[in-house]
Amino acid sequence: MIKKLLPVALIFLALVMCMTGCDGAIDTAVNSNLGTIIDKSEINTEENVHIRDKNLIYEQQNNTEIVTMYLTVSRGNTAENTDHTWEEINTYSAYDYEEMGVERYKVAGLIQIGDENGLIPGELGYGQVAPNCTVQIRGQSSSRNVQKNYKISIKDNKGDWRGQKTIALNKHQGDGLRFRNKLGFDLLSGIDELLSLRTTFVRLYVKDTTAGADAKFEDYGIYTQVEQLNKTALERHGLDKRGHLYKINFCEFYRYEDTIVLKEDPRYDIAKFEEILEIKGDDDHTKLIHLLERINDYSIPIETILREDFDIENITYWMAYQLLTGNVDTQSRNFYLYSAKNDDRWYILSWDLDGSFKRMEYELLGRNDYAEWEAGVSNYWGNVLFKRCLKSEYYREELSKAVDDFFARLCDGRVEEYASSYASLLKPLVYIGRDALYMPVTQAQYDIIATTLVEEIKSNYQRFKDSFEKPMPFFIGVPQKNDSNISLIWEASYAFDAEAISYSFELATDYKFENPILKIEDLKIPAVEFEHLPEGQYFIRVMANDAGGQTQTAFDSYMTSGGKIYGTKCFYVDANGQIVEDVYVED
Repeated sequence: MIKKLLPVALIFLALVMCMTGCDGAIDTAVNSNLGTIIDKSEINTEENVHIRDKNLIYEQQNNTEIVTMYLTVSRGNTAENTDHTWEEINTYSAYDYEEMGVERYKVAGLIQIGDENGLIPGELGYGQVAPNCTVQIRGQSSSRNVQKNYKISIKDNKGDWRGQKTIALNKHQGDGLRFRNKLGFDLLSGIDELLSLRTTFVRLYVKDTTAGADAKFEDYGIYTQVEQLNKTALERHGLDKRGHLYKINFCEFYRYEDTIVLKEDPRYDIAKFEEILEIKGDDDHTKLIHLLERINDYSIPIETILREDFDIENITYWMAYQLLTGNVDTQSRNFYLYSAKNDDRWYILSWDLDGSFKRMEYELLGRNDYAEWEAGVSNYWGNVLFKRCLKSEYYREELSKAVDDFFARLCDGRVEEYASSYASLLKPLVYIGRDALYMPVTQAQYDIIATTLVEEIKSNYQRFKDSFEKPMPFFIGVPQKNDSNISLIWEASYAFDAEAISYSFELATDYKFENPILKIEDLKIPAVEFEHLPEGQYFIRVMANDAGGQTQTAFDSYMTSGGKIYGTKCFYVDANGQIVEDVYVED
């Protein structure tokens, strides 16, 4: 009898506590099933702002597996835009399609899963003879490569592959290791603070029936399959498939008033919109516009925006990972922006990690592919959001904590373990057949690169620390012709320690500045004037210098046949004395 009355007594006690105003009573509830009191003040509501991946989905992933795919391509029909040949698919780049003003060509395809001995019963495509998918190239700048990346879209009612209706196959022709993208996502799959994606190595065989009925399967070599980040992937990873998802094609988080507008707006042009942000989720852009307006409203402290519109853990750990792995092409592209339907916060999701760990490879190849400002936090200074974040002492402290935490985890042996197993698996395969023709490094160089990845992490860690001591980069303006002279203004540089900054200016007719026309040191303001110039091509170089002797170049660059000349701006003077800026469009 006493046991039966005990829960009632506890309820009565809780009611008495509420009525008498005891401290904490309002946050106390009674669990009548367990007969215990639960203190709600112990619930960590702050954790609710963080997103977490479903780690169980990676436990089924075999990181050293190579899946064999057999793809039979054929002409389809005009309605599906598949009435094309395989040769056409592999000839045109994304830029060719833009110039022609047409959608990317497709072919009909039959995708089947097997092994090196043939098809496997029960797997996708087994026993089928009719097309079950469409195939087209994927990627932007990579579409210019001889070896194409492919997007395979499985038709409705034709099944799926490991829960995926879209199979993205990436060749990574410019990656001397051919496993950087997979390495990146596999490392992320063990990091709670960030989401990853499922990846698999694939060996692809293609039978091209568009070239003739007697076609046979040809070995197309090794690809990396990366889970397509779409509504299906959001749901599988425990996120809201109804939410907002944008792929950052080139967005520096300006307001973009004439382009980023609601779809009901007469100015709405989805093609122009998606040059900035590719729509992958809900197409009501109200929340996105609200975010951009707040980011560009300098009356709102960035700390408020980080607290109300983002998750400080997500945005710092994402940047920390890119900094430590040297994935520099993430200033304004190569990531996703996600927000759940009923949540005001936005999160950054990683994408395209094949640009990581590249410094040793470029050094061995004699390539100068890094600007001075691409080392450390200055890499993100040209982005409105990240620039505002980095000016905040609060953000810098949280970023430093994330970098230190990540550094310890990335140097715990996992990188070496993954790299060793991937190299042993892939090296014998990528130096044969088609892949061998386009491998950018020798086999000896391959071994050096694969065994020095952790050293790159350590170097990038030091670059991160050093970057706070240097002035920040800036853009050089366009020279302006006046009645009496030519004037030039550039953005002011910035020092985190508030040191005084001066500038050195050079003007020359050659980009090597071997014989400068004009050279001025110790300029206290970001401006200069010089005499009118005769017709010709000219180059400007401006360097920021702080009181401690640290220097920084400008963002600007000049493209030559041998690569970029960093920190240099080119302009022309025509026969009428008018000044024309040299414009380089980044692919």
